[in-house]
Amino acid sequence: MRRLLALGTLALLILPVAAQAMTVEEFLARAAALGAKGSAAPARELDQFRDEIRTAAEAYRAVIDSARATGGKPRACPPPKGQAKIDSATLIAAFQKIPRAQRGTSLRTAFFSFMDKRYPCP
Repeated sequence: MRRLLALGTLALLILPVAAQAMTVEEFLARAAALGAKGSAAPARELDQFRDEIRTAAEAYRAVIDSARATGGKPRACPPPKGQAKIDSATLIAAFQKIPRAQRGTSLRTAFFSFMDKRYPCP
C-alpha cells in the first residue's frame, strides 16, 4: 500500500511538469502576441518567453556535455557555451517552417532539432 501511495504521489509531482511543456504552436502564438504589444509588452511576459528558450538551450547543452563527458558522440557540435548567438527572429522563422500538423511538438524537441541542423558535427 505504501508503494502504491508513493507511486501516486510521484505521478502527481511529475504530471504538472509534463503538462507545462510549451508546444511550438503555443510558442509561436506567444511570440506573435508579444510582437503585437511591441515595447508595451510587460517585462515579466518577455522574461517568461526568454526563459522558455533558455531552459531548452540549457537542456540541450547538458545533453551535449554529458555525451562528451562519457566519451560518447554528441548529437551535434555547437560552439562553446556563450558563442552560439541566435536571435529570436531566426528561431521564430525556423519554428514557423514546421508544418502546422507538427506544431504540437514540444518547444524543447523543436529547439533540439533546430540546433542539430544548425551545428552538425564535421
